[in-house]
Amino acid sequence: MELTESRSLPVPQQQAWEALNDATVLKACIPGCESIEADGEHAWAVALTAAVGPVKARFRGRLALTDIDAPSRYTIQFEGQGGVAGFGKGNARVRLEPALDDTTTLSYTASAQIGGKLAQIGSRLIDGAARKIAEEFFRRFNAQLGVLDSADEDAEVDANADAGTAPAQTSDVTGEDSGSDVQTRKRSWTAWISRS
Repeated sequence: MELTESRSLPVPQQQAWEALNDATVLKACIPGCESIEADGEHAWAVALTAAVGPVKARFRGRLALTDIDAPSRYTIQFEGQGGVAGFGKGNARVRLEPALDDTTTLSYTASAQIGGKLAQIGSRLIDGAARKIAEEFFRRFNAQLGVLDSADEDAEVDANADAGTAPAQTSDVTGEDSGSDVQTRKRSWTAWISRS
């Protein structure tokens, strides 16, 4: 099985790299992932449940990163055993490149070999399941990037409050203003003061 895809990520390259190397983020993004734990340098032990066609099994395996060139590329080596369901092993070459508007283009090429009952299912079902898992991973990954981005913005607002500076959207009340503008500024200042 071979799978080649390219995705746009809504964050700068360094932030995308950090998220791809964060076990907590990966656990939330990998469909069916039950656990992901450090297993040496740049390696993780993984347990997950996956269904491919009529075969559903719990897999235990290992992911290891090689050919690391942060924050641009690495290769993921993976292998897993699913008992009577069979086994899978392979690799994925992942590349990150900066794009316009602080976004990042992620491209990857994955190849895998499977055995056991999984190998009897047929390549069309296997390819379809792999694409579905990839789609779900990136849907969750983009959602996680949004959460991390929001957390960074909240931390910046908190840092501004700690430093005694007003948030950027708050402006001075000077000159002739409409009542709604004054009310908006008053609410902004009240919120800012209450955070201090």
